[in-house]
Amino acid sequence: MQTVFHLIADDPDQRQTALTIAKNLTEDDSVEIDDIAIVAQAEGIEPLTAGGDGSNMVEELLERGLSVKACGNTLELKDLAESDLVDGVETVPSGGGELTRLQDEGYAYIRP
Repeated sequence: MQTVFHLIADDPDQRQTALTIAKNLTEDDSVEIDDIAIVAQAEGIEPLTAGGDGSNMVEELLERGLSVKACGNTLELKDLAESDLVDGVETVPSGGGELTRLQDEGYAYIRP
């Protein structure tokens, strides 16, 4: 199974909940997970920025092998560079496009 988490919320607690659920999924032995991805756009980009609120959790998830992707459109709108992101975060052209692609590949979509 494959799962993609969508980070888009302005609420820091909601973003933290999504990251915690992703972490918990890596520890759940009752399901066989092949891949977990996180796609962040709009205000959900905050934890992916170096030193941003939640960036420590993003670093931990990257160490666990999750793929973490930042929306390129959001970076442009917020005047952020790839160098502003946590090391290991991948940039995709658009968050919506990446979510669509992953769901087409069979990823379950979760947005807490």
